[in-house]
Amino acid sequence: MRGSEGDAALAALSRGQGGVVLLAQAASLGWTRAKLRARLRTRGWTRIHTGAYARPGLRVGVRERVRAHQLAAPELVAGYWAAARLHDVEVRLDRVDLIGPRASHLRAKGSVMHRMDLGVGEIVAVEGIRVTTVVRTMADLLRAGPRDDALVAVESAVNWRPSQEAARCRRRPLTTLDKVREALASGVGMWGTKRAVEWLGLADPGAGSPVETLARLWMRDAGLVPETQVRFVTPSGRTVYVDFFFRGRGLVVEIEGYAWHGSRAQHQRDTVRYNDLADCPEVRKILRFTAADVLHRPAVMVRRVQAALG
Repeated sequence: MRGSEGDAALAALSRGQGGVVLLAQAASLGWTRAKLRARLRTRGWTRIHTGAYARPGLRVGVRERVRAHQLAAPELVAGYWAAARLHDVEVRLDRVDLIGPRASHLRAKGSVMHRMDLGVGEIVAVEGIRVTTVVRTMADLLRAGPRDDALVAVESAVNWRPSQEAARCRRRPLTTLDKVREALASGVGMWGTKRAVEWLGLADPGAGSPVETLARLWMRDAGLVPETQVRFVTPSGRTVYVDFFFRGRGLVVEIEGYAWHGSRAQHQRDTVRYNDLADCPEVRKILRFTAADVLHRPAVMVRRVQAALG
C-alpha cells in the first residue's frame, strides 16, 4: 500500500478505535509489523505499550490504555479504578484495572489484573469500552479499599459533580447509596463484603467534593463528628450552606476546593457570604481550610479543629 493510501487507511482504522492502533493489525493495512511500527514512529504516534500506539496529539490516559488492551483481548473488562474513571467518577488513583474470566490466563502489561466471572448485567459499554456497571464498580472498590479512596469514589458517584470529561459541565448522580448497598448484599460471602458494608455506612450523600469527604473522614477518625451541609439563613435573608457545623460549640468548618476564588467576582461573593455567615447568632467561629491543607496537612487541620472546640 502506498504511503498516502496507507496513512488514510491508518487514520480511518484509528478513528473507529478511539485513536488506537495495534501492530497486530498491520496485515489489514497491507503492511508488515516492522513497516507499520516504522510508519507510526515517523508520523509521531505515541507508544502506549508494546504493540499499541495512539494517534498524534492524543493524550494517553486510562481510556486509551484500556482500549488498547481490549483490542488485543476483547474478553477483558475494565473494572475498579479504571471503570470509575471511565464512568466520570472522581478518583485519586490513576490505575488500569482489568477483569478477565476466572479460568483465563490473560496478561496485560502495565495493568492490574483481576480474575473473576461477571454477570451479563454487570457489564456496560462506555464509548465502546466494556466496563463494569457503576454499582458493581462501587461495590468492588469498597471491598478492595483503601477506605478513604473508595468513599471518595462512592460519594462522587451518588452526587452532582463537575464532569471530568466536559469543562464547565456538571454530571448527574450515577447511582444511589441504596443500590450500592444492594449490590454488596448480593455479594455476601465475597471477600471484604462485611467491611465494605461498614465503610458504606460512613458515606455522606451530601458531600460536595473529594476533599470534603477526606476532611470528614479524618475528623471522624479523631472523634470529631460534625453535622454536614447545614443550612443557615443569615440576618440579611441570605441562605448559606456550610460544609461542617459543630452545633454545640457554634463552630463552622469550611473546605475550599481547588477552584476557590477562580475570579474577582467569585472572590467578592465569597467575602460577602462569610461576612453574612459570621452575623448568624448560632455561629461563634469559622475555620477555613484549603484542599492542600486537607491533602497534605490533615493532622494540622484536625488539631486546629480540636483546639477551636476547646
